[in-house]
Amino acid sequence: MAETSTDLPISRAEGGREDGVLGRRHRALTLGIISVVSLIAFEASAVNTAMPVAARALDGIGLYAFSFSAFFTASLFAMALSGEWCDRAGPLAPLFTGIAAFGAGLVGAGSAQRMWMFVAARGVQGIGAGLVIVALYVVVGRAYPERLRPAVMASFSAAWVVPVIVGPLVAGTVTETIGWRWVFLAIPVLVLLPLAVMLPALRALPPAGRTGVLDRRRILLALGVAAGAGLLQYAGQDLRPLAVLPAVAGLALLVPCVRRLLPARTFLAGRGLPSVVLLRGIAQGSFLAAESFVPLMLVTERGLSATMAGLSLTGGGLTWALGSYTQSRSRMEPYRERLMSLGMLLLALAVALAPAVLIGAVPVWTVGLAWILGGYGMGLTISSGAVLLLRLSRPGEEGANSASLQVADALGSIVLVGVAGVLFVSCGGGSVAADAEGAAAPAHAFVAVFALASASALAGSYVATRLRPRG
Repeated sequence: MAETSTDLPISRAEGGREDGVLGRRHRALTLGIISVVSLIAFEASAVNTAMPVAARALDGIGLYAFSFSAFFTASLFAMALSGEWCDRAGPLAPLFTGIAAFGAGLVGAGSAQRMWMFVAARGVQGIGAGLVIVALYVVVGRAYPERLRPAVMASFSAAWVVPVIVGPLVAGTVTETIGWRWVFLAIPVLVLLPLAVMLPALRALPPAGRTGVLDRRRILLALGVAAGAGLLQYAGQDLRPLAVLPAVAGLALLVPCVRRLLPARTFLAGRGLPSVVLLRGIAQGSFLAAESFVPLMLVTERGLSATMAGLSLTGGGLTWALGSYTQSRSRMEPYRERLMSLGMLLLALAVALAPAVLIGAVPVWTVGLAWILGGYGMGLTISSGAVLLLRLSRPGEEGANSASLQVADALGSIVLVGVAGVLFVSCGGGSVAADAEGAAAPAHAFVAVFALASASALAGSYVATRLRPRG
């Protein structure tokens, strides 16, 4: 039995039961982290259900898209700020500030009387979410020994499973029975208990590796990235020819700021940390670009209901957690880079398999099978990337590097989803939205999107061969 105990994510090696992530030493912190991540995950999945009702109630359909982009743009800035703040003062202050901002944004959204107030509150939520996610990564890097970090990262993925499955159902029930506002107003109270549980362990964390004032240069770069991303999103929501102006301005801000904010040689797939950051962006972008078009393809091409089309993706969420669990087993540690390469190959295969349902003879459950494979690949890759990042970070740089990882995730999604949308429309896919009867788009419009995502995932499998630093 002693030989197999180290294969468990909750390891009992090196000091007995109390050394596992749910042992006496780490239990309170682990449960607090899982609770906070679960609440954020529940909010993310529930908001999508309540948002259309909220926009209609506030007479703000015209600002509907901005309620999402405000959250995302604000979180981009907050991620970089949180990294710098954590490295200078430790994760306690940015974590609690982020949770307070997240709660304040929820209260603001739930009590908004005008749509612009709702959009502003979503921006405050984004600031809170960006501060929290980076601070949690730093907490993992400083509070847990390296052998336990894969298990903690697996718990991050597991914490999303139940909220993603039950979140839309609960939010829909709450919205229909007592009103959409309570989808936002009920969550802040639930955050207080995990905070109280975590506080003693957080206070015992080692001091920050660096001290002093925040680096103004990195903060300005973060502002530039957020502003550039915001302009690009605004341009993408405005179909007039003049929208090219904010798009160009956004690129002019975004590109130079990102190059200076991320590790050197990131976009050249430099060995070690730069490739870890790049691979995360490729993985997130490839998966999301494909996933965004799966329901549309199933509804318009195969006649499925929106509910059934959405259910086809559920298996991917479950196997994502399973893949994350797989990488957490101690016997897999020597093969972490290979696991990530395998994960990207599975993702490429899944994305390439999905458009087979455009052929009438192919059963629609093929997409569900494909997403089971893709989700498992993402679980292997995403959690392993976080483990490698903390391993390659020097003391005092966990915050900045964790922020880079989160920024790469977000930017990968922006770029690849945006390019996928352009490909889809340029291949005639815009006819789906234009036709009141919901006519099918040309099959090659969907093929182009999935080919882009699959090719990107294959490129990621090459980047995975450069994760190990020289020497």
